[in-house]
Amino acid sequence: MSIYPPIYFVRHGETAWNAEGRLQGQQDIPLNTTGKKQAQHVGKLVKNLTNFPSTVDYISSPMLRTQTTMQLLRMEAGLDPLDYAIDDRLKEICFGRWEGLTWPEVRASDPKGAAGRETDKWNYVPPDGESYEMLLARIAPWVKALRKPTLVVAHGGVARVLLSLIASEDSLLSPNINIWQGKILMFEEDRFRWIG
Repeated sequence: MSIYPPIYFVRHGETAWNAEGRLQGQQDIPLNTTGKKQAQHVGKLVKNLTNFPSTVDYISSPMLRTQTTMQLLRMEAGLDPLDYAIDDRLKEICFGRWEGLTWPEVRASDPKGAAGRETDKWNYVPPDGESYEMLLARIAPWVKALRKPTLVVAHGGVARVLLSLIASEDSLLSPNINIWQGKILMFEEDRFRWIG
């Protein structure tokens, strides 16, 4: 039996930087039109979940793109769009001086750093940034404090850490797993599956 309650994880909808392949990290980039549609689609998924618990906590990263996603999905699900909590620990992994760059630009401007990250994505710390291991230290206390089913809107890096923490995915593999927008990543009984 899992020590964690079910978690319905939603990655924020697409932004212009996502579409351009830019590292957002902790930059506050708004949703684009596609991202807003993805958030509304997730709201429909939530509304149609037949086994969705009647009492669920809703928690968002403080970033604009996650809060907009939460508000749009709640509105689509017929809920008060502003009735959710914010937790600063759910911010995206920080890419430091690489934020705003594409991976080809990172490789061109910092070839040694890019090679270091490719060698060990889990532990590598970008200049003035965070590693996945550091993000895990930030996220773990939040997860351990959960007491009931929770729908969380956060970021790809946060989801990858949860895959290792809850679903025991190998830390060598989890940084490479695609985290889809417009779907729900369900964590339950130490396993994960996609909805939508």
